[in-house]
Order: sequence, then structure tokens, then C-alpha cells
Amino acid sequence: MKTFSSNEDWYFLYELRIDQVGVEDRLARITSRSIKKQSKIQGLKLVLNMIDLTTLEGKDTEGKVKQLCYKAQHLADDIPDLPTVAAVCVYPMFVKTAKKYLQGSPVKVASVSTAFPAGQAPLDVKLSDTKYALDNGADEVDMVINRGEFLKGNFQLVYDEIVAIKELTHSYNARLKVILETGELSTLDNVRRASEIAILAGADFIKTSTGKIQPAATLPVTYVMLQAIREYYDKTGKMVGMKPAGGISNAKTALQYLVMVKEVLGDEWLDNQWFRYGASSLANDVLMQIKKELTGVYQGADYFSKD
Repeated sequence: MKTFSSNEDWYFLYELRIDQVGVEDRLARITSRSIKKQSKIQGLKLVLNMIDLTTLEGKDTEGKVKQLCYKAQHLADDIPDLPTVAAVCVYPMFVKTAKKYLQGSPVKVASVSTAFPAGQAPLDVKLSDTKYALDNGADEVDMVINRGEFLKGNFQLVYDEIVAIKELTHSYNARLKVILETGELSTLDNVRRASEIAILAGADFIKTSTGKIQPAATLPVTYVMLQAIREYYDKTGKMVGMKPAGGISNAKTALQYLVMVKEVLGDEWLDNQWFRYGASSLANDVLMQIKKELTGVYQGADYFSKD
């Protein structure tokens, strides 16, 4: 495997060019697909099981995290055969609380780190931030790249920081999601370049966004990231996960993402070990759609707990 030790090693990234018209044409075909009723219910349940139920606000409290953990395990007790969500995602300060209230459940505890959401801090601070989350029991870490250094062309620094965080998470047997913050990368070419760096540095998942910048997750951005994962898998046989986050708030859009994953990566990725949604409000819309498919009656959001 090629090793990287200076910015000169990254010149190949400048040769990467994305055919935006081609991406849009492919997505037009994917999003026009219709889904039969039974497949739709199965798909919606799969979406629920892929959600990282998230609260990342300055007003977060232990009480709010406790409530979110309960919801993660009891999405709607009156609907049969519902799964749990995949994970609850919180700030490092609340990892211990989430771990306590998710004990005995399959729901993972994910923590943001590395001076989330800006990532503007020295590496030792980012490592300390991450270690705090891991020491308190985080199963997964969602780190942010330094977009300023990336946009300056300092790809080596971005790579080195991911490698350092990966080594730490690996020592705790935790999985690492690398957030690109695609809304700040400006172009699909840059999204592909950042995806390559994160994958080569050892990311277990690549993730679109923090949810703090608009635009957040979009279908074109996610498609480009999926293509990077596909090509890496074809070359190495190693799977990398994908997490679109921010702005996915309705079931119809979530299902379009699933169809896209199936088309680009295949059935192996249709599992929460390899695909996640970062969301705070998506679960309720999915629950409303499941209820409608099962009963024929569309229920409002007031029938389900607030996230």
C-alpha cells in the first residue's frame, strides 16, 4: 500500500474530475424508481435501523440525552417488529449518560470529537477530545477534518490527523467516521478528493456533514462519495461505510438514498454496519409513513415523541 509523507505525494488528487452532468443524469434515473408497498415497508424499517439519532446542541442536557436514548430503543411500541436505531450521537460530555441509558441494547453510542464542528484546534486537543469520549465508553467517533487546511491544499496534514485519530480509536476497538463537511468544500471535485484522503487514512465511514452548515447532505455529494468507496473496494476488497448527515428529514428522500446505495455499492452495504443516516427528525417521518402503509391512515407528528 502506498504511504504518504509530503504534499507532493498527493498530486494525483488534482487529476480527479467529476462529470457533474453524468452524476445528475444517473441520479435522475435513481430517484424516478417506484417502490412497491411491501418493499417500501421493509425499506422504511431498514432506514430506521440505520439512523444515528442525534442531538448536538449547546442546550443539550442529561435529561434530553436520557429521553433520546429511550426513544432510540422504543420508537413506537404500538407498531410491531420495529427495530431500534443504529446509534445515539452526542457530544463527548454526554457519552457516559448515553452509555448508561443504552446499556443492554444493541444501540451504539457515537460521539463527535476533534473540536466539532469547526475542527479548528491543535492535534493534541483533538486527540484529548477523542480520548475523553472513548474513555467514557464511545463505541464510535465522528471526527471532522480541517477544511481550512484542505482548501489550502495541505492534504498531508488532513491525512496525518485522520491517521492519528484512527490509531487512537482502533486501540479502543471503536469505529471512526470522518466528516468532510461537504457544504464547505464547494465542488464535487473537492468532495471526491477529501473522500480519497479519508479512505486512504483508514476511515471506517466517510460522512458528509456536521449538520451545522448548509447545504449538508445532498444526493449528488453522497453519490460522489459512494463512487469513491466503490472504486476503493474494487481495488482492495476493503469495505468502507457511508453516512449522509444533515438535511435528510423525510422518508421519501431516505429511500432514495437506499436505492442509490444498492445501485452503486450493492446489497452488502444495506446494513447499519456500513450505512447510516445522521438525523434528528427523520425517524418521526419514517414512523408516520410506516403507520400509513400499515393502516391507510396518515398520522401527524404529534403522535410521536419529539427528538
